[in-house]
This record gives sequence, structure tokens and C-alpha cells, in this order.
Amino acid sequence: MSIKGRLLVVQGPTGVGKTAVGITLAQHYGIPVVSADSRQIYREMTIGTAVPSPEELSAATHYFIQHKSIHESFSAGDYEREGLELLDNLFGKYSQVLLVGGSGLYVDALLNGFDDLPESDPTLRTELSALPMESLLAELQERDPDYYHTVDRNNPQRIVRAVEVCRLSGRPYSELRSGQTKTRPFNTLKIGINLPRETLYDRINRRVDQMMEEGLLHEAEQLYPYRHLSALQTVGYRELFEYFAGHISLPEAVELIKRNTRHYAKRQLTWLRRDTDIRWFEPSDAKNIIACIDEIR
Repeated sequence: MSIKGRLLVVQGPTGVGKTAVGITLAQHYGIPVVSADSRQIYREMTIGTAVPSPEELSAATHYFIQHKSIHESFSAGDYEREGLELLDNLFGKYSQVLLVGGSGLYVDALLNGFDDLPESDPTLRTELSALPMESLLAELQERDPDYYHTVDRNNPQRIVRAVEVCRLSGRPYSELRSGQTKTRPFNTLKIGINLPRETLYDRINRRVDQMMEEGLLHEAEQLYPYRHLSALQTVGYRELFEYFAGHISLPEAVELIKRNTRHYAKRQLTWLRRDTDIRWFEPSDAKNIIACIDEIR
């Protein structure tokens, strides 16, 4: 298979500043940005997913930002298929393309592909969805301890799917995710963005406060009638849905968003640090990131 180009993959925990790094690199090299964010892909979720501002989106060409509706079904397999089609087109115009994202599942899908996962069983899915989260997590820990330690605990649909795959296949979900790597017609260079833990957590806390100031409460209220949709089973929205339901106060909801986002960032880093191909930088270190990209060909 001939190599069509190189994919520059920018990864890191939520809130670290990947968007700004991506735009800096896109402008420096004159190349587009492909988003690998499983939340920013939905057009109804803007504030709570930290979608790039209109100014940021106009600073570089972006793909897969607000690409789908929350009412549409869109899986990591769908992302793999659409992403490969897009890259095939882009590599006809550019020698390099940027992939920027916080969703390890999407990045894995695009870079490595999936083994053939068993199709969802509606009866089993209904049975699992009715189980308490504690029971699902206990079963996942037993069947697939690797994925248990990295899965987003605030995404019940992902947990249900992992347990479902384990039961149907008799194999760990993480094994199917990271099985035989599929050949891709592009090379990759992986750039990791991170900050000292306290600095990152402070950024996360301040970003949540900023989201509230920008209207996250109103955005979540508009989405509350659709809270059952899998796209909305995520941090930043679920906590406010609990507030709307009268289960917690608004200050409690905001603190939960901060805590759950910090926990999610920690799990993202746990997963990313296993990849020895990632070269790590701080978000302000654009000069050295560019030097690294130029040096490795």
C-alpha cells in the first residue's frame, strides 16, 4: 500500500489546550484540522463540549466539528469509515493533515481500526441498561480490567456496550479494540499535550466556571427533554440534568462537573501514557513541537 501523507496526531487530556495547539500548527503548515472529539461532533452541544469559538474555527479549516445531530446514531465505527474517506480526499491536497482530539476511541478507530465487533443484541442491551451502574462496573472490572480502569464512568452507554461486547464475544472489549492493527495509507506522528496536574485541574475548574458564565445552564435546559439520548450521557450535562430533576442543588451540580471532568482527564492520561510513541510537550511549547515535526520525517 502506497503512503499518501502523514497524519499529525495531537492528543491530551480535556481542558489542556489542544484546540489552540492545533490551530497554531494548522496555520504554520497551512493544513486542515480533523477533530477526533466524540462530543464536539454534535451540533446541539456547544458550550458544554468547549466547541472552538467562531474565531478559532475561522482561523483554520476544521472537519467533524458539530457534524452530526444528537438525534443521529454515530459510533466509533462510523467515525472510522467517514474519517478514512475524508483523509483520502485531504491527502490528495495536503502532504500532512492534523488530527486533534480527546476521544481515544475515535483516534484508535482511525489509526488502528477495530476487529469485527458483534452486533448489538436488543434484548441483551435492554437487560444491561436496566442494571445499576455499580453492577455493570463490577462485571466490566471482572471481564476487562484494562478497559475498566480507563472507561469514562460518566458515559453509561459506553459501559453498557463494553459489557455487551464482552458477553457476546467472550473476549475483553479492550482486546477487540486493540487487536490486529489495520494497515493505513498514511504515516503518523503523535504529539501529546499535557500540564502539571495542579495546573491542569485549575484550568479545568476555571473552564467550567466560564462555561456557566457563557450559558451552559440554558444550553442544558434546552437539551433536558432529550436527556435519554446516548450523546447526552456525558459530563457537563448529566450533572445539570440531575439539578433540573431536583436531586441536587446548582452549586452541587457545578462542583460535580468539575470533579467528574478532572477524573475524566486523569483516565485519559492513564490511557495515553501507555502509548510510547507519543512525544510530550506543554501547550505553550509550539516552537519545540514544530521542531519535532520538522525533524521527524
